[in-house]
Amino acid sequence: MKRLAILTAGGDTPALNATLHGAVVRANQLEIEVLGILDGFGGLLATDLPHVPLNPLFAVIPELDPCRGGTILGSSRTYLDGSNPTHVDAVATRITRLGIDGLIAIGGDGTLNGLQPLAERFPCVLAPKTIDNDLGLNSPDEPTTWTKPLAEDPPLANEGGEPLAISEIVNYATPGYATAVFVVVQAIRRIRTTAESHRRVAIVEVMGRQSGYIALGGSYGQPDLVAIPEVPLDFGRFAERVRQIYEQQRHVVVVIGEGITDETGCKLGAVSPSVDPAGNTVFRGAAEAIKQRLAAVLPQSLFRGHASADAAIFTRKVGHTQRGGRPVQFDRFHASQLGGQAVDLLHQNRSDHVATLQWSNPTGFTVDGISAGQLRDRWGVVRPRRVHCSFFDAEQWRISPRGADYLRPIFTDAVGADDVEHLRGDLFDAGHLATGYQSVNVLLSQRIRRSDPEESET
Repeated sequence: MKRLAILTAGGDTPALNATLHGAVVRANQLEIEVLGILDGFGGLLATDLPHVPLNPLFAVIPELDPCRGGTILGSSRTYLDGSNPTHVDAVATRITRLGIDGLIAIGGDGTLNGLQPLAERFPCVLAPKTIDNDLGLNSPDEPTTWTKPLAEDPPLANEGGEPLAISEIVNYATPGYATAVFVVVQAIRRIRTTAESHRRVAIVEVMGRQSGYIALGGSYGQPDLVAIPEVPLDFGRFAERVRQIYEQQRHVVVVIGEGITDETGCKLGAVSPSVDPAGNTVFRGAAEAIKQRLAAVLPQSLFRGHASADAAIFTRKVGHTQRGGRPVQFDRFHASQLGGQAVDLLHQNRSDHVATLQWSNPTGFTVDGISAGQLRDRWGVVRPRRVHCSFFDAEQWRISPRGADYLRPIFTDAVGADDVEHLRGDLFDAGHLATGYQSVNVLLSQRIRRSDPEESET
């Protein structure tokens, strides 16, 4: 293998550049040239295939900083349409004409599903990323337990109460998750002081789609109640618990995952049938939906000093800050390792594989790789991993002891001394007052190359 291409697809995460950096460093060791495809699959679909040499003379370009959030290559939610073989063949031909021997895509379950048509014609591997932490399996045999297509799954994904053997989890954590939880925990603690000072109920909505891992990680912020999409919300019992906590401490902080459902399985945040380009439901307003229902059932007499129950309850969406900014140490280090592992998978002719991060008690974290087929259900779809029932106490709406066991290996040393020093030295750097933001896009634009559209389409 002499030349490979790499792209970033789907939503941005804080550790994408770290994954790119790790891939390029490993490629340098193997003397493999790396071309970065711009704008994800959108760049592959462009007839001129815009790209950037990431390691000229086997040296990492200075723009590729593993501590920089986001991706210098850009991303998109455009995907390859596998139902059009001619279209897929054209992309494969375009890549081959550039002398590319293999492709690495950095992404989540949507990217892996989108990569499959091309993987059938060209050596491809996936390096995982997603703040949702939903790419992987709770156990190696989990796909055999799925008896219905994804769209027909019941709201409660994890039946049975057997504790999960966390050392058997396939792809223990995805780069971007630790940083997202870091942001969420800070937000919860800051919102807490406002709720406590003003005797209010705060409902904090976090990302994750159908998976509740970010909300689960938010337990480090010590919320009073946590609601995750995997467990339908028994609203009557939930409202009563809110009332009890408020009577005791004159405020309540609730953390919810954006994809939570009610007792009937209706997604509280899916107020419209809209989807993003990857086909994922766009969640809007789960926190607001819960606020309205709480305001309707909680007595006004509970909220002394407030004009109404509605006025005593407020909502906050942590939003895109979960996806942005400098990655914490856990994400930088392991993203870099997974990027290097993706290069090794291609170099070892292990096409259609996924680089994975594994954990066991004796060895800690290690990188590995599995066939993409091991992540697919019997209908050929890669499903988002969901929080296992043993990780969550559905009676108390809080993380379970087993869930805490799962989180500790990730977060015990997730933030390094250099993260703290960067915060101290950079946040209020006086030089920021005199200079504007210098976008890496401007510097990188000088390195962009394009193929000849006419030649690639002949």
